[in-house]
Parts: sequence; C-alpha cells; structure tokens
Amino acid sequence: MLRTITLGSCVPVQGTFVRANPDGRISVQVDNTIYSGMPITKK
Repeated sequence: MLRTITLGSCVPVQGTFVRANPDGRISVQVDNTIYSGMPITKK
C-alpha cells in the first residue's frame, strides 16, 4: 500500500508501507531506501 510521510517540516515522501513505529511515525520504502516520518492524514 502506498503511504505518504513528511520528513522534517515540508518534504513529502511517498512509498510502500513498511511498518508503524511506536512513536507514531511510519516507515516507507522507496527503491532500496527506507524513510521514517509522520504520516500525512486524509482530510
């Protein structure tokens, strides 16, 4: 499933969902790199 996160205050990253972290962040994979950040919620 594709998910979108923010890195820092304004850098969005969209990738394949990997895992949910206990602190509320999620991890997504783009190619061979895994990024963690706050999920962007639907409005």
